[in-house]
Amino acid sequence: MKQEQTVKIKDKQTFPLTIKRLGINGEGVGYFKKQVVFVPGALPGEEVVVEASKVHPKFAEARIKKIRKKSPYRVQPPCPVYEECGGCQLQHLRYDQQLKEKRDIIIQSLERHTKLAVDEIDIKDTIGMEDPWSYRNKSQFQLGQQDGKVLAGLYGLNSHKLINIQQCAVQHPLTTKATVTVKRILQDLNIPIYNEKTRKGLVRTIVARAGVESGELQIVLITSKKELPKKDMIVQEIKKTLPEVKSIVQNVNGQKTSVIFGDQTVTLEGNDFIQETLGDLQFELSARTFFQLNPEQTVKLYNEVKEAAQLTGKEKVVDAYCGVGTIGLWVADKAGEIRGMDVIPESIEDAKKNAARHGIKHAKYVTGKAEEVLPKWAKEGWNPDVIIVDPPRTGLDQQLLKTILKVKPKRLVYVSCNPSTLAKDIAVLSSKYKVEYMQPVDMFPQTSHVECVSQLILKEGN
Repeated sequence: MKQEQTVKIKDKQTFPLTIKRLGINGEGVGYFKKQVVFVPGALPGEEVVVEASKVHPKFAEARIKKIRKKSPYRVQPPCPVYEECGGCQLQHLRYDQQLKEKRDIIIQSLERHTKLAVDEIDIKDTIGMEDPWSYRNKSQFQLGQQDGKVLAGLYGLNSHKLINIQQCAVQHPLTTKATVTVKRILQDLNIPIYNEKTRKGLVRTIVARAGVESGELQIVLITSKKELPKKDMIVQEIKKTLPEVKSIVQNVNGQKTSVIFGDQTVTLEGNDFIQETLGDLQFELSARTFFQLNPEQTVKLYNEVKEAAQLTGKEKVVDAYCGVGTIGLWVADKAGEIRGMDVIPESIEDAKKNAARHGIKHAKYVTGKAEEVLPKWAKEGWNPDVIIVDPPRTGLDQQLLKTILKVKPKRLVYVSCNPSTLAKDIAVLSSKYKVEYMQPVDMFPQTSHVECVSQLILKEGN
């Protein structure tokens, strides 16, 4: 028997492809001569003709040349710069179908990274939004200049071309209004705009954050130097034009970097923070505080966490990667004791303040890594009944996974923003834990991102 050889796809080769499913970044996935091909903008069920744009050893990337058979769920994206911008990946897919595909992305990740019988896991339907537009409460738009006009927007997909965004379909209207207004003020006052190539100029980025419930606005001007010419005039103009603004802040970042914020922050006018409400909880959001970008869906997400924790009022609960304490405070009324940890000292200070403000006396917050703090508490004889984790995209630290398997809480609630790292971590945890169910939540409609709340129960005999 002769071994069947795989014919390698060549660069710029044109070929037909049937799209089988969506990939983790929202691109269409098909197979040509047994090779995986990723096609941005293609949808499951579509028959397309594509051109290979980049060939890798194990897969190829391609672009659509022609759609022979369209998906019944394909729609016209409302955003005029959708294809250039790259901020959203799924505006061309009908929303109810986006929710189904996001559930499938979680299934794919489990199939790829675990040996679990995926069809035996209760993976619920994705919780979506009634109105999946205008939800983002914060924008960070880079500045540039063209023909003397100030531009504000995002760098295009895989390029360093600034896409001027007048109206973003997923941004809250208040943040859009703020960016457009501040851009005009900087233009009228002739304030020097930073140029990435020459590294000359001053204002790099406009960050606008809206308190969706409070209606308050915060404006942050990111500058390359501390000296800001016509500072008082800028402040007066912003106050006059945008009465919703309660906080105007300057952040200095002189580094050649794609990181938005620098280390130095100065309040120019008003408070250091704006107020925001989630359910019955109030939060003060300062310029650099991490806070969920979609408050409406955050309430649904946190309610799912509460449901999965199954608290009766007696349990010792750990809130790992606690940030400003949002999740722990959300479940505090049903917990015996809450202990949270985070590596960012400012977040821990905020968590303590937030607990005090809400009269929550049975919460304790410490600065440190969960994988170092938990064993210390265990040594002191304090063992949690429930651990809630909400890690960054990289997933759980390997040491923390070992610690959880050693400490063995009865329940583990895993809040994930990355299906791949979630699946990899579940593969490790499944030696002692059973995945009871998984609940996807759509925090970022029109994008390929999906959050998921997983309930893991300690297996009997462990």
